[in-house]
Amino acid sequence: MAQQLEFGLDTFGDVTHGPDGKALPHAQVIRNLVEEAVLADRVGIDFIGVGEHHRADFAVSSPETVLAAMAARTSRIRLGSAVTVLSSDDPIRVFQRFSTVDAVSNGRAEVILGRGSFTESFPLFGFDLRQYEQLFEEKLDLFAALLPQQPVSWEGSIRPPLKDQLVYPPVEHGPLKTWIGVGGSPESVIRAVRYDLPLMLAIIGGEPLRFKPFVDLYHRAYAQIGKAPKPVGVHSPGYVAATDEQAKEEFFPAYKQMRDRIGAERGWPPMGRDEFEREVAQGSLYLGSPDTVARKIATTANGLGLGRFQLKYSAGPLAHERMMECIRLYGEKVIPLVREMLG
Repeated sequence: MAQQLEFGLDTFGDVTHGPDGKALPHAQVIRNLVEEAVLADRVGIDFIGVGEHHRADFAVSSPETVLAAMAARTSRIRLGSAVTVLSSDDPIRVFQRFSTVDAVSNGRAEVILGRGSFTESFPLFGFDLRQYEQLFEEKLDLFAALLPQQPVSWEGSIRPPLKDQLVYPPVEHGPLKTWIGVGGSPESVIRAVRYDLPLMLAIIGGEPLRFKPFVDLYHRAYAQIGKAPKPVGVHSPGYVAATDEQAKEEFFPAYKQMRDRIGAERGWPPMGRDEFEREVAQGSLYLGSPDTVARKIATTANGLGLGRFQLKYSAGPLAHERMMECIRLYGEKVIPLVREMLG
């Protein structure tokens, strides 16, 4: 590896079950998320990302507020989104909220901007889904114009123009670290290069190395403009337990429940155990003992030339206590093993 691989965690703030098997209140799930970040900080994980949703099965609609609470309880871990749905938000307010988290955390904030795979925020905030592409394109253009922290003059079709506008508070030490989240389209890869931003690939199923052409495209596009490429990261689901079998038996019921619930909304058939086993063996589910997970991460990191790997460790009702053990094993066992494997 030409660069030091960073290790992150992602959570969507799934509403989890307590010991009685009943769903925990959203407020308790949010408090548990903060404790998960505290543990991640303690065991040496580099980054934690919190997703944004606006529906009953996810607890976090305001990631920046949760990240600020995490900032007050941690000292070194970087704090970001996973992802911020820029299309249905205001780019200036997004920048201000993350620059505030950056101040509270003493320079540890990041943002991953994307369109998101859920669309409930569009009607909630009064946006037309028919403008899905236009909203993201123009809002990203405005957000990118804010990053140099100079007076901004900008004009588009979705809001009144700006003339020599400064936005406060500024990020204290240099530009806000901003990634573009990509689900797998060449246009999105080229867009990241156009704005000179690092690329975060959301690989949630199938063989991970099939995304190599997108990484190659990213590097070729940078070569054409005569610049060194920014880092490439991968976000994928997974779970770590003491043994492969324990990881499967603890994770599968919760993962299937989440997958089938979302799949029913999108016309997918229910997930069978055979599909689950294929994703563990050959796909993008990083599940098993520390050694098994480490080997799979190392293979993906080498194959795609990654600068960061982010494990999405939450899965529907999967219990907080089990996620805490997964975080501990990821930090104390998996990360050192991957670093040893990569030399």
